[in-house]
Amino acid sequence: MQKYREMSFDLVMAGLVPAIHVFHYCPMAGGYVYFLTNKPNGILYVGVTNDLVRRIHEHRSGEVEGFTRRYGLKRLVYFERFDDIRDALQREHNIKHWSRSWKVRKIAIDNPDWNDLYETLL
Repeated sequence: MQKYREMSFDLVMAGLVPAIHVFHYCPMAGGYVYFLTNKPNGILYVGVTNDLVRRIHEHRSGEVEGFTRRYGLKRLVYFERFDDIRDALQREHNIKHWSRSWKVRKIAIDNPDWNDLYETLL
């Protein structure tokens, strides 16, 4: 076993094992950060997903247990698209540290009537 490890390490170092680090340079699938609410200026939820239509459908149908189902958060009022899911995850992390007034301001700028944007996705 030790000899195999040494041999495979030598092959990697010699560049003879292709595509070992290919994923390092290929971006992962895109993602979305989204805000859900139950009504204008209501309770806010910030989430992230790689498939916005599917995920919002899950929230709306009650398939997702927890906060959104407990408070009836089904109205999509804001979303951002990212080419790399890691960027979406970082953005979600940052937004979750924003104050409520910042989140409300962001929605008010892009969606002042707090319309449900789910229908625009279909």
